[in-house]
Formats: sequence, structure tokens, C-alpha cells
Amino acid sequence: MGEPGTEAGRMDHPVATLEPARVPDPETPGPYGARNLVVLNPVAGQADTDRVLRLLAGAFAVRRAPFDVVETRGAGDAERFAREAAEQGYRSVVAVGGDGTVGEVITGLAGTGVPLGIVPKGTGNQVAFNLRLPRGIEAAVDVVVNGRTAPMDLGQVVGGRYFAVAAGTGWDAAVVTLATRELKDRWGFGAYIYAALKVATAPSASRYRITADGETLEVDASMVLVANMGLIVTNPQTFNFRISPLGSHQDGRLDLCIFAPRNLTHAARMVWRMYRQRFGGDDRMLFLQARDVMLESDPVVVTETDGEPLGQTPLHVRAVPGGINVLVPR
Repeated sequence: MGEPGTEAGRMDHPVATLEPARVPDPETPGPYGARNLVVLNPVAGQADTDRVLRLLAGAFAVRRAPFDVVETRGAGDAERFAREAAEQGYRSVVAVGGDGTVGEVITGLAGTGVPLGIVPKGTGNQVAFNLRLPRGIEAAVDVVVNGRTAPMDLGQVVGGRYFAVAAGTGWDAAVVTLATRELKDRWGFGAYIYAALKVATAPSASRYRITADGETLEVDASMVLVANMGLIVTNPQTFNFRISPLGSHQDGRLDLCIFAPRNLTHAARMVWRMYRQRFGGDDRMLFLQARDVMLESDPVVVTETDGEPLGQTPLHVRAVPGGINVLVPR
């Protein structure tokens, strides 16, 4: 795509959508060049993609910030685009989508030094809200262009993808699996509420063998989270709550959160306690910190990372301190 102000950069033809084979070479030399690569997931969220593209083009153009756009067409595209962009010297890679898109871009950028920008367009947008990034496109692009870089810890599925928010098993992963793309397109965040209620009506538990930094614990639990970020954001945000008492994406550790409610009523009380940030007083809620966590279960349960289905237990994850640089408000 041309520089803003050229024929290709005008608002009546704001972007050139590229075939998902490779990203274009940036035109400006330098350690990161001057161009930003925008990786857009056209199916994320409920916003009209053409309108999003026009708003993106206008926001970059008014700030005289050159950029290129690629659209994802399937799983793995965002990761590949990000990796190629880092190799080719882009200034930043901007994920325009939900947590799944952000997670793929992170996996492509981790360890490269090229900063991640985020324009939230998904259903949950947990990463963006934990980083206190603005939701509006104009304001989010301003952070990409004029913000500062900050290191952010990551988690990594050993031998696989990275994650920013959490990896989960049991109830958490079952909710993610039930909240299909079709439901999210129809109901937005309501898809997660529907899935949570459906899972909660048939509570089940597995026997977990948990190994955290070499120490082993066996426990019956319905859900185990390994969190990198501390906040779960809901819609409306009135009901945001912390996952764990010490959770932070800048402490070099992961937060192991174990939940074993006796029944649906007890599960609701647990959520209320976390909302009120009263983490003590319930022996069915256990919080630990570790850098390396292995989760094994009997029977096996489904797993997820950052809102995307992953597979089944066992799940082995590790902390990656300062694993990526992110663009955040000054």
C-alpha cells in the first residue's frame, strides 16, 4: 500500500488487501523500518469489516504513519504474517481482532523484539483490557503510532503456541468450546454467558495431578487455570473480576488457580468472592505461583489458550518473562 496521501492511501480506496501467501517488503530501511503491518481478522467481532478498514486507514493517514494490511483467512495465518513481518523489518505488527488473533500474532513475534499493537475487534478482548488499551479504533491506532513499548510476560504451551491471558482446563475450556463462532457472531459476549450456564448445569470434576516447579499436588477440581494476566473482563464491565490475588503480566510467573466447587450455588459464591477480591476463606479455591506447570487429569478434559480450543490434557506450560514488547499508552 502507498504512503498516506498517495492515490493508494486515500479514503475512497484506503487499503490493499493482500493474498495470504506472504507479507510485503517494507519500503523504508532500518532496524524496524517505518511501516506498520496490520493483521486483520475479518470474522472477529460483530463490526462491519469494510467500515473497520476505512476507520483504520483514516486513523493511520491523519497521523502520517505508513502501514500495510493483510487479512487472515484461517488458523495460523496471523502467526505466519507476524513472523514474516519481523523477518522483513516492520516497525510493528498490529493485531486487529480478538484474543485468538492476538495470540497468533504473539506466537509469531515472541522473542523478535518487534512490538505488538492491538486494535480490539473481538468478543472478549481480554488482552487489550488488561493492558488498558482503548476500545475505539481511532484511539487504539494513536497508541500504536504514539505509544510507548513495554515488556509483557507470556505463557507458552511447551513445544507450542504462546498465550497472553491464560491456559485453562475443565469448565473454562468447555465454555470456550461451546461458545462457537456462530454463537459469538449472533450474541457477542452473550455466547460466553450461554455456554457458562450450560456447562454449570452439569458440574463435573476430574482428578488432577499438578506439578508446579517440581512440586506435585493431587486434587479433585472442576477447573484449573494457569493465568498470565490478572483480570477477567466481562460485558458489561461492571462485573470484571480478578482471577487471582497476585496476578500480573510483569512478575515473571504464572498464577495457578484451582477451583473445586461442590455444586452450582457454591460456584456462584466463588465468582462473587473473586469479584469482591476476597480470595481467602474457601478451601475449595487454591492459588499458587510457578514458572513451570504440568496438568494431568483423570479422566482427560478439554483445554484452551486465550479463548481458543487447544486439545486435551495433559497440558504443560511455562512462563516466558518479558517475552514480547507491546505498544501501550504513554
